[in-house]
Amino acid sequence: MARPAQPLLNRDLIRDTALAIIDRHGLVGLTMRRLAEKLGVQAASLYTHYPTKEDVLDAVANLLVAQVDTSGFEHGWREGLRTWGRSYLGALAAHPNAVPLIASGTGRRDTFLAMANAVHGGLTGAGWPPRVATTISGAVKYLVIGAASTPFASGFADDVQVYLDRYPHLTQAHRLRSDAERIDQESFELGLSCLIRGLEPGPG
Repeated sequence: MARPAQPLLNRDLIRDTALAIIDRHGLVGLTMRRLAEKLGVQAASLYTHYPTKEDVLDAVANLLVAQVDTSGFEHGWREGLRTWGRSYLGALAAHPNAVPLIASGTGRRDTFLAMANAVHGGLTGAGWPPRVATTISGAVKYLVIGAASTPFASGFADDVQVYLDRYPHLTQAHRLRSDAERIDQESFELGLSCLIRGLEPGPG
């Protein structure tokens, strides 16, 4: 029997192809028609697996958040926040066009709820009051989303003439773009460390 000319359509294939489109064209570039064309099928075939485009987006969001590591809370709330924050940023940095999708909120997304449950449980289990644990979680999320969606160093022009004469404190700003990845990573680490230090000595 001859092999099919293309992989059999399934939920994972549709989800992964949707993510590839988002990576290349952004969220606005994902349509059910484009997704179907990429898969070599009719758009109607997609609805058997995902009734709406929003369902596809939820699947993509769940895939990305499933990569976030919350196991650090087994070693205390400080290590939990470090591990969570770093892995959360890593998952989003690999797919920057999907950041607005993740930032849109938890809703009914399974992996989002599992992540929130693990983080909240790790913090309250360490002694933080539930309300404080919620605000700590929010603070880390804001730090992660900000770092993933608005890189700092790469936003500066690499033309020294932009800064000379008018901006005397920025005469080296043209060098930032060439080392943007390291600077942005160190900036995130500084923010995360300051957040954790600001919570010392801890609950109780």
